[in-house]
Amino acid sequence: MSTAIRDLRDQLTEQLGRVVIGVEASVEALVVALIARGHVLVQGVPGLGKTLFAKALARALGGEFKRIQGTADLMPSDIIGVHVFDEAARSFAFRPGPLFADVVLVDEINRAGPKTQSALLEAMEERQVSVERSVLPLPEEFIVLATQNPREFEGTFPLPESQLDRFMLRIDMGYPSRATEAVILGRYGGVLAAAHAALESVALIDRALLGAARVAAERIHVSEALSGYLLDLAAATREHPRLALGLSTRGVLSLLKAARVVAGLRVSEFVTPDDVKQVAPWILSHRLVLTPEATLEGVSDAQVVQGLLASTPVPR
Repeated sequence: MSTAIRDLRDQLTEQLGRVVIGVEASVEALVVALIARGHVLVQGVPGLGKTLFAKALARALGGEFKRIQGTADLMPSDIIGVHVFDEAARSFAFRPGPLFADVVLVDEINRAGPKTQSALLEAMEERQVSVERSVLPLPEEFIVLATQNPREFEGTFPLPESQLDRFMLRIDMGYPSRATEAVILGRYGGVLAAAHAALESVALIDRALLGAARVAAERIHVSEALSGYLLDLAAATREHPRLALGLSTRGVLSLLKAARVVAGLRVSEFVTPDDVKQVAPWILSHRLVLTPEATLEGVSDAQVVQGLLASTPVPR
């Protein structure tokens, strides 16, 4: 059995760990998204190193990094690009926006208006953008990392279900432990200490390893019983009394792809229900829409996911 998936995880953990401290669990989720060609929604309060995390990823992959700051007046043309008149050529030329990069960080995506959020839909699903009458491809390894603060509501626009469903998984970044924060203070607490210097130390990972990891994940066996378990979980979300919207077919596919990668991290030749249970919080939580009654009662999406995993029969 190939160890390419585990080797990729180890290399990324080492390189990103040179810049961002205490994010091993987030790196594992990121490996799942990279291998499965998915996008990532990072949820957490400001100041936890999310931007640094994305920059370090771009450097490790050897790709171009662009950052988009979500604001209420951000327009679709600000991220896609515009046609400008070239005096020398006497014609209009397209100037690409920040969306044309390998790793795109959309910071505080829920501060951008619905019109701009919608401009990301085609890019995230089809890896292309439509500009006037032209369709322009995005980079081969295009990945979107978007951040949002779950506790800020003033001046924000909740992401529509269609947008949330295009994020393969959600990473919840909480406050670091006391020991981890002490290491951060020691590394970056000096007047001359800068994250830029730490980024310079990030080495390029072997890009061939990413391709090998994808081939290895594709070869991991999924039994008929395991597929039935995934369908049972999906059906349970759609019939749950506390959910107004259950799991989409895209979500079921994401669950299967993510479970395959996690099985590969165990260097296993087949997917087990435990693999599904491990990735389910990443895949399901942001896709499930609670009923107004459940929201008023203080029920969280994480609680519903755990309840679903506990109540859905596991195949033998």
